[in-house]
Amino acid sequence: MARFDGLLATDLRDVTSDPAALESTGFWAVSADFEGRLVCARFGSVRRRPVPAPVPGAWRGPAAGDWTSSLDRAMYTTGVRRIREHIATGEVYQANLCRVLTAPLPDPAADVDALTALLARGNPAPYAGTIRLPAHGVEIATASPELFLRRDGRTVESGPIKGTGRTESDLLEKDHAENVMIVDLVRNDLGRVCATGSVTVPDLCVVEKHPGLVHLVSTVRAELAEGAGWPELLDAAFPPGSVTGAPKSSALRIIGELETAPRGPYCGGIGWVDADCRTASLAVGIRTFWIDRTGTVPVLRFGTGAGITWGSDPEREWDETELKASRLLAVASGEHGTTGRTA
Repeated sequence: MARFDGLLATDLRDVTSDPAALESTGFWAVSADFEGRLVCARFGSVRRRPVPAPVPGAWRGPAAGDWTSSLDRAMYTTGVRRIREHIATGEVYQANLCRVLTAPLPDPAADVDALTALLARGNPAPYAGTIRLPAHGVEIATASPELFLRRDGRTVESGPIKGTGRTESDLLEKDHAENVMIVDLVRNDLGRVCATGSVTVPDLCVVEKHPGLVHLVSTVRAELAEGAGWPELLDAAFPPGSVTGAPKSSALRIIGELETAPRGPYCGGIGWVDADCRTASLAVGIRTFWIDRTGTVPVLRFGTGAGITWGSDPEREWDETELKASRLLAVASGEHGTTGRTA
């Protein structure tokens, strides 16, 4: 099943890794891992169905103290300093440094849809959703605030986020500069497959409020060139620029050197495509949980990160990753709303 934008999709018909299928027919749920694994699932039944209220006991998440990080504080702050060294030598202007948090699941039969119900209450988000395809290794619950790609016919839109604080007063000039850099990157990405002169920026560095924090958000819009479709669009835009860095190729190389765990669905693309109506909405896979059953014990994973520029302070960047994670981990651990924790 899949759940997005007030729609519930069931009756699985097809699963493929071919993005060209998204140009065919039907309603598709899409999960693209940061490392490039693509799963597209077509469903036969799509009906309007709001996320149900949480059922007490339906989700048993990890205890707050059970989470471990792929990068500890010392490793992360060292990574920030290393990225600044790369910036000093001109190899990169900005790079996103991320860490993956992991905890064993108390309930091996845990259902991500039950977690989605908790997230909808404790951390509502504009691009929230669920994809549950256990036979294909996809069990995702996202509370993403960030638009990766929206499509309406030939019109394509992206909404990169760069700049995070508890309140608007926390946002620095560094955050604005970082946002503008990524907007330039997204413009260039879309420009590779969109009509010449069609790429515009209707909104630049708009402050958006979300539960527990604020973001700077911009909008990039364009018209797909003749002959370009989902294969060309994903090839040009993936992985999302806001969670890689600029230039993207250099940032990806540096990320590969510094990060110790694959990101998986985190920082990938998650959402839906209605091939009949030629509409779609894919989120950047941030604020995202996924179940990994490849080991002997099923685990829940969650990613968090920050964009690093020359103006970055290593300790402040670590604190930003903590801020982004704290509220969501409390929800998944069953603490938010019951213990008064609202961080």
